[in-house]
Amino acid sequence: MALRSGFFRWLIPAAFVLPLWLFIGWIVFGANPLSLLWVLLSAPIVLIGQLILTLLVRARPTARTEQAVSWTDLALIGGWNVLIVALGVFSNPWWWALFVVTVIVGVAALVAAFRRLWREARPAGTLLRTPAGVGYVPPPVARPDTATDAEVIVVRENGAASAL
Repeated sequence: MALRSGFFRWLIPAAFVLPLWLFIGWIVFGANPLSLLWVLLSAPIVLIGQLILTLLVRARPTARTEQAVSWTDLALIGGWNVLIVALGVFSNPWWWALFVVTVIVGVAALVAAFRRLWREARPAGTLLRTPAGVGYVPPPVARPDTATDAEVIVVRENGAASAL
């Protein structure tokens, strides 16, 4: 649970740290000037994508109550974050393959976050429709009282005046 709640808190800072890492990695690892073009194109996409994923995860009721992401979120979004860090190393022979895998994992994380939010946002009850086609949620069924009235015993003191 500590890992999932820690990652829940990492989601917002990751939106700003990961694009910054792409710039820092370009400088530190001495990538060619053409790589700067890819950094300038991908950094805003990483920023916006991470913010969208963060909002989708934090919009779910289970994530809000537990203050933690699900294991699926941890695997997909965490994997995407690791791949972005690996992209910032700018290793020439594997960079394009890593870029393609990063895009695929990012899209998979987005689709999974949308699906999970959609699944949790559906109403718990059954949606009924009137003959006119208007949808409504039926009121809860009143359950019969199973408990019987308990016997009441009144104890009066001797000599006390009756209030009646």
